[in-house]
Amino acid sequence: SGGGAWGKGALPWFWPGIWLPWGERGHPVGAIVGLLYFSLSFSISICFSLSLFFMFMFQVNDSSPKTVLSQLCELLAARPLQGLVYEEERPPRTAWGPLAPMLEFVSAQTGLPIVAVGGGAGLGRMPQESGSIFLQFSSSTALQLEVIFEVLEEYDWTAFSVVCTRHHGYQDFLSVVEGLTDGSFIGWEKKSVVILNVTDDPGGARTRRLLKENEAQVRLLYCSQEEAELVFRAAWAAGQAGASHMWFAVGPALSGLGMESLPRALFAVRPQGWRDEPRRRIARGVSVLTHGAVAMRKDYGSTGGPNFVTNCMTDANQTQRLRGRMRYFNNITLGGRDYSFNSDGYLANPFLDVISWTPGRGWEDVGWWENGVLRLRYPAWSRYGPFLKPPDDAQHLRVVTLEERPFVIVELADPASGTCIRDSVPCRRPLNASAIHDGVAPMKQCCKGFCIDILKRLARIVGFTYDLYLVTNGKHGKKIDGVWNGMIGEVVYKRADMAIGSLTINEERSEVVDFSVPFVETGISVMVSRSNGTVSPSAFLEPYSPAVWVMMFVMCLTVVAVTVFIFEFFSPVGYNRSLQNGKKAGGSTFTIGKSVWLLWAIVFNNSVPVENPRGTTSKIMVLIWAFFAVIFLASYTANLAAFMIQEEYIDTVSGLSDKKFQHPEEQYPPLKFGTVPNGSTEKNIRSNYPDMHQYMGKYNQRGVEDAILNLKTGKLDAFIYDAAVLNYMARKDEGCKVMTIGSGKVFATTGYGIALHKNSRWKRPLDLALLQLVGDDEIEMLERLWLSGICHNDKIEVMSSKLDIDNMAGVFYMLLVAMGLSLLVFAWEHLVYWKLRHCMATSSGKLDFLLAISRGMYSCCSFEDETAPGGAKSLPAHHHTAMVTVPSQSHIVSTSMTNPAIAMAQQQQPPQQQQPQPVYKTPLPGSPPTV
Repeated sequence: SGGGAWGKGALPWFWPGIWLPWGERGHPVGAIVGLLYFSLSFSISICFSLSLFFMFMFQVNDSSPKTVLSQLCELLAARPLQGLVYEEERPPRTAWGPLAPMLEFVSAQTGLPIVAVGGGAGLGRMPQESGSIFLQFSSSTALQLEVIFEVLEEYDWTAFSVVCTRHHGYQDFLSVVEGLTDGSFIGWEKKSVVILNVTDDPGGARTRRLLKENEAQVRLLYCSQEEAELVFRAAWAAGQAGASHMWFAVGPALSGLGMESLPRALFAVRPQGWRDEPRRRIARGVSVLTHGAVAMRKDYGSTGGPNFVTNCMTDANQTQRLRGRMRYFNNITLGGRDYSFNSDGYLANPFLDVISWTPGRGWEDVGWWENGVLRLRYPAWSRYGPFLKPPDDAQHLRVVTLEERPFVIVELADPASGTCIRDSVPCRRPLNASAIHDGVAPMKQCCKGFCIDILKRLARIVGFTYDLYLVTNGKHGKKIDGVWNGMIGEVVYKRADMAIGSLTINEERSEVVDFSVPFVETGISVMVSRSNGTVSPSAFLEPYSPAVWVMMFVMCLTVVAVTVFIFEFFSPVGYNRSLQNGKKAGGSTFTIGKSVWLLWAIVFNNSVPVENPRGTTSKIMVLIWAFFAVIFLASYTANLAAFMIQEEYIDTVSGLSDKKFQHPEEQYPPLKFGTVPNGSTEKNIRSNYPDMHQYMGKYNQRGVEDAILNLKTGKLDAFIYDAAVLNYMARKDEGCKVMTIGSGKVFATTGYGIALHKNSRWKRPLDLALLQLVGDDEIEMLERLWLSGICHNDKIEVMSSKLDIDNMAGVFYMLLVAMGLSLLVFAWEHLVYWKLRHCMATSSGKLDFLLAISRGMYSCCSFEDETAPGGAKSLPAHHHTAMVTVPSQSHIVSTSMTNPAIAMAQQQQPPQQQQPQPVYKTPLPGSPPTV
């Protein structure tokens, strides 16, 4: 029975239709579209831009295959439809199975395009029947499984089991699972395949037993919707529906899942728009059929088109007649989205939603999949109740960790896909349930490393799932004002069930938490910068401290020079005795400048003209100075050579009690060393060496990376920290520029362990699992993978390189400064000579005194005897002269002698017979020199 308007009835099946007029010779002007919808109460309004259409309704009294096919044949015979829209959100409970395969058969036999727009209206398999045009908005079972396996890979849930019934398409489902897991490099572990027969198990006892025997915590479920209700009811009864058991609903039959008693952790994959009202989905389906009809009309026009079957009893071959008709359903865009279909009848570019069931909130979107790229919200689903209380789940653990290479390495997720790469697991910062509740997703990151690999192996052996998050309150854990922070604080205050990372076992922490057996041996070690054979620009000054240099050239040299001068001045046989006796000036003098010049030449063994003292006391002082200079130069040379080789003097420390650490100020330069605060290393030093802890506070570092940088730049001499971390950083350092002393020598040996609650039931299983990993050499394999490197610490390798300008810059700087000072002295000399001397009085009373000062300054600077023959030639020609008697030749010291010892020996020879000496006229200001 039918009618010309929409209507409601008690029976479930309705076929409203849309009729559009045909043109001349039976060619369509528009399209005639039929609608098949299953509902107990349904009303819809659809608007088209075409000018004329009619709606009609058909009511089906029975849903048996025979009745359905009869009604469709009557519909096709009455009106030549251009397509049929089929909506089935929740399949009817019939003994005949799903309706979609029947409609696909009708499409294959008649060539009628059928669009399945409901989540439960899809076939779920591919390919289609030959000749069928069955278009589906839903995704295939194979694509759903592909997305689900990407979710499993993202969370590193590699172990799973398969639970299914003998629902239509289950064999295809098992084949796809087999194809995705076999030969995959990911290493999927399919625990078991459980095929249930819930219809023959009224009490559900057998189903409960099979589910309880299933060890895997991840289950892939494929069944009908009414069977799913029985499976979930049995899962709750068997304790297999908590937050630690993840269920993934696969297949078109489990699209709606509006039933009760759903598991706490249930996932599904649905096409975009799965939340839309049925009339909106039906409108899109009608639009798709209309676009196809219009595209076909453009191709054929009024010349004719494909003939469609109007009689179901015909024997015509529709496969040959309808070849290529699928192309009319390509390049369809509705509402800005692509609704083109491939040859298998599925959307060519689907947009899928990953949804999860949250008690109290219903279904929520937790991820998206488009163009082969999965983007997941983190966490995938909330494990918190309505009052932000963690669920009581025996198999799910909250694990806290801390970034510290190589044990835990934190990286950002792939910006393109938002997922983590292989061998890394999602981790978040921070664990904040209120943020999740308020809709603010925590920052998702990816963690990998030595401890993460151990955690994954422990989860597989022991059998638990986990949420991993990064600690934000402190670092490893320190007790401040009676309150624990860091990872230890998270475990103590039960915000986490487990803490894993570079967490050192010590007595104070063991009082508040339980530790597993250690899985890495560690302790305290010292890292220093490795020598590369080059020296700093001030290397020539390094052999002696600044105090020694000042004592040498400011104190000792000056004091000895003044002492030699005084002894020579008052010596009876000295040069200056003639001045002391009141004789006329004119003889050679031994000034302070000459004394300094003599001592300087002896220190550096320089062959320069010097004037030796005559007095015995002065000579003894010079000899003692010469002996002192030999010792000084020998020590300087030896220390300079050792400094050039750059031997690591700190490599000889015997432990933290070594004097280099306990009394760093007693050596030069003082040793600069530190550690990272709020860790077990600092706690050990603070408890056992308080003075050392107080000294090193100003050199403490924010992290290991900062410490290594400061070691390389010379801001830090030594870094004290966990041996395992330092050994890794030394092996992985670029250029191998840092090393640990004593080939990785360890003090205060301990180990890394997993922190648990006091009296935790997980301690023994974790201990046994760790011992199993040690026995199977998996820990050793992970150490080779994560803790090894190209740099070796077995011996100290001293490298040398050529000294360049940077290394010797200090010497050149010294020469440059000396040249600048020389220019200043040169300018002062000319200023005095050409300007200031004309201001002095020329009275005869002051002539001898000024003459003595002038001759003393001249002899101090030039070290040339003014009375030597030809000496007057060096005087200016415009001076006046005064009569000065030149001393005998025996009183003249030859400036050509370069060895002071030889000169002193020659002075001991008996004087020769004196010859008459000429009298030179000393030039006075303003007159030329004359003889």
